[in-house]
Formats: sequence, structure tokens, C-alpha cells
Amino acid sequence: MTVQDLETLFDYGYWANGKLFEVVSRLTPEQFTRTVDGSHGSVRNTLVHVLSAEWVWLGRVGGQERGATLNPADFPTAESIAATWKAVETHLREFLSTLQDQDLARDIEFVIGGTKKLSMPVGELLQQAANHGVHHRGQVSLLLRLLGYSPENFDILLYFAERHRLRAS
Repeated sequence: MTVQDLETLFDYGYWANGKLFEVVSRLTPEQFTRTVDGSHGSVRNTLVHVLSAEWVWLGRVGGQERGATLNPADFPTAESIAATWKAVETHLREFLSTLQDQDLARDIEFVIGGTKKLSMPVGELLQQAANHGVHHRGQVSLLLRLLGYSPENFDILLYFAERHRLRAS
């Protein structure tokens, strides 16, 4: 995997987030925070979990440190999550722009689950962050359907098709 591949994966993720937030922003405050079986209990909590995790992975690999785990109660609206995510996106894109392909092989030591020490290459940790978002976007899509909404399809194939159309115009 190259830095350019990672940039594409994260770009896709932010594109898909935009599609998802178009629907999430239409939720009522009660729907946004309603406990629904699955994932992290609500649309808000699931989105904050993904945002918090992306920020922690960025900090682990050498980008901007986040600090304490984000608290869903600090995000009363979809817009508040989207604004913070935009800041994380900016930091992540800046960090990726500083990397060379050989940097992706550098091992990072970290602790997961409070006690388990691991060591993995930067590239694999960034792939984890990107794929973690894919996993939870699917969960949020399901939660939205359970709440009566129909999120549009945000498969990576559609992202690529849109990129090709933009290049052709």
C-alpha cells in the first residue's frame, strides 16, 4: 500500500461521511440520540465513537494528539460532530502529505484494550482507521433505516465513478 492509496481510502471515507451526514442532519434531536439496538447505542454515539477512534489512530501514528476520549454528550447535534470531524480530516490530510511510502513500514508501539501491547507498521494502523470508519458507516446506515430514513448508497465504486466524472469534465 502506498501513501496515495491511503489518501484515496480516507478521501473515500470523507466523501461517504458527507453522504451519510446529509441524512443524519435530518434526524430530530430525539432520533439522533435515541437508543437503538446495535453498535454504540445511538446514531450520535456511533458517530462519536468513529470520530474519536480516527483521532486516536492519527495521534498514535504521529499526527495531532486528541487527548481524552470524546464524550457523546459534548456533541448535541450532527453539525457539532461534522465540524469536529472536519478538523480531524484537515489534520489527517496534512499528516498524510508529510509521509513517504517508506514511512508506512515504520513500526509503532501502542496499547489496546488498556493492557495489550502491540507493534504494527504505520501503514497498517492507517488502514485500520480507514476500515473502522467503513464498518461503522454501515452500522449507522442500518440505524437510520430502523429510524425510517433511507441513506443513499455510498459504495466505494460510486465514489470512483464520481471521481472519474469530475476528471472528465
